[in-house]
Amino acid sequence: MGTAPIITAEIESLSHEGRGVARVGGKTVFVDNALPGEQVTLRHLRRRKRHDEAVAVEIIRPSPDRVVPRCPYHGVCGGCRLQHLQSGAQVAHKQRVLLEHLRHIGGLRPAHVLPPVTAAIWNYRRRARLSVRHVRKKGGVLIGFREKSGHLIADIKSCEVLDSRVSVLLPALRELVNTLSIRADVPQIEVAADGRNVALVIRHLAACGENDVRVLRDFASAHGVAFYLQSVGPESLQPLDQPVALKYRLPANDIEIEFQPLDFIQTHAGVNEAAVDLVIELLEPRAEDEMLELFCGLGNFTLPLARRVRRITGVEGEAGLVERARANAARNRISNAEFIKADLTKVPPAAGNYTKVLLDPPRTGAQETIRRLNLQAVQRVVYVSCNPATLARDAALLVNEHGLRLQSAGVMDMFPHTAHVESIALFLRRDAAAREGGYDQWGDGAICRVGT
Repeated sequence: MGTAPIITAEIESLSHEGRGVARVGGKTVFVDNALPGEQVTLRHLRRRKRHDEAVAVEIIRPSPDRVVPRCPYHGVCGGCRLQHLQSGAQVAHKQRVLLEHLRHIGGLRPAHVLPPVTAAIWNYRRRARLSVRHVRKKGGVLIGFREKSGHLIADIKSCEVLDSRVSVLLPALRELVNTLSIRADVPQIEVAADGRNVALVIRHLAACGENDVRVLRDFASAHGVAFYLQSVGPESLQPLDQPVALKYRLPANDIEIEFQPLDFIQTHAGVNEAAVDLVIELLEPRAEDEMLELFCGLGNFTLPLARRVRRITGVEGEAGLVERARANAARNRISNAEFIKADLTKVPPAAGNYTKVLLDPPRTGAQETIRRLNLQAVQRVVYVSCNPATLARDAALLVNEHGLRLQSAGVMDMFPHTAHVESIALFLRRDAAAREGGYDQWGDGAICRVGT
């Protein structure tokens, strides 16, 4: 089979996944490493029925937003797709993605677009899942993220977005796993870090031998990390030696959250701190308020809000997170926060006289939960989302079935240099939205006009 011909094309836009979009012979082509406004030569990688996939071979006319990627593995590693795009332009792209999803999926426009939440763009990842694979042809074990195309693991020796303490350890970790008797049975290493500690969870499909344990222990001592072992599900997690107390602070709210290595926490500490402050600002908590938070996790938002309201109830589906949320409340001397375990896809949330609600669901969204909610007395709903498509779908439910207005929405750049879009939206009762201004009925009344 011959090599695909080189074609010159104009890049018209950027796809939601961060690829350039061109039209070649009337057909859409998604082009890796290409930006809007550029003229490039491209080579086809895959031809499909409705679109083709290609990679830019040469940038003939570069975009003014193009920058030199800091990472030497950009273009191969699939961890960061947008390093060639200036960081401010990355955020603007994510804002467009959010607004397009709201418009096309939800039929909505926010009355106000919130300023983006941003923080450090390098070495920000305190949580990560590294793939591991033993590949004899490449000299043994590879550790890193998957390549852009396919299921192979990128051969990397550093990572510009990982916590720097972990990035510098990648070559040593690779050698470490290569010496284990179970090196072919280690599919991943999970990273969890705080300001003082680095925990590494070794997922292993075969039992560790005595020498394996000795090697891991020596590495932990030499490099100042803590190893955990996980043989099956999360319930099998065990520290190699003594567990470490992982924790992070929310200094503006005088809150400290303790977590375990496999617990969900927001990946970017700086963006998370700003996100907590923004949630508080949008919900406008008052001393007489009773609040409800759904998908509350460890209490990341619940506990700061508890300091400002009469009472708050957090509901979470994972028993371990509920247990640790209660412990975090006690640790911070908070007595007006209640945590309840419930499957939010199957049962109605806790009943109560709530006037304000916070939603922070997983990528699948909160569709079934929202359909079961009684929001008649609720004046404000804030929705924190890691998937703009499910946010848009759920926003339409809040507007069309619960009589709320989409007052504001914006992005939070939790994952710089990736196409991942984290966002936040505020919904108000129609009378409250009218008092705050900024919208007018448009079309069927479910769509708000941008600007005032």
